Amino acid sequence: MTKKSIPKAVLAELQRQMNHELSAAHGYLAMSLWCASENLDGFARFFSKQEGEERAHARKIMDHLLDRGALPEVQAVAAPGQKYDSLLQVALQAQEMEQANTKGIYAVYEAALAAKDYPAQVLMHWFINEQVEEEAWCAELIDRVQQATCAGSVTQLNRHIEKDLAGDGDK
Repeated sequence: MTKKSIPKAVLAELQRQMNHELSAAHGYLAMSLWCASENLDGFARFFSKQEGEERAHARKIMDHLLDRGALPEVQAVAAPGQKYDSLLQVALQAQEMEQANTKGIYAVYEAALAAKDYPAQVLMHWFINEQVEEEAWCAELIDRVQQATCAGSVTQLNRHIEKDLAGDGDK
């Protein structure tokens, strides 16, 4: 069975987005490590799970490329920021990363629409829906961290963050 080639513009966008997902995974790893260093183990586990999710997203794109006869091109990943002044700064960084991810996914989808690449459009439908969830938990995370103002509230939030934001940590 011959595999239909991917239109050049779509291929470029898919490759870019795959690497962006790997970069986001790297960013979540750094967030997880910062949280662990601050004795925020619940947040560390939560961001570690997000790291795994981003790697799974990259793999989903890699599999799509391979299924269509294209070799995924893994690029160097820049070192993410690792120093934060506060948990709120971490939450805001996560939101910024997810908003950038959404823009990237939209760019892939727009290229797929323009090229009438239906398989890539279907793939991006899944990612578009996923980003609605990702941006929602970021907004909730920021709200919860901002509201954690009384003694012990960050400790309480740390204890329950996985359950609160990710349904017991399972997404």
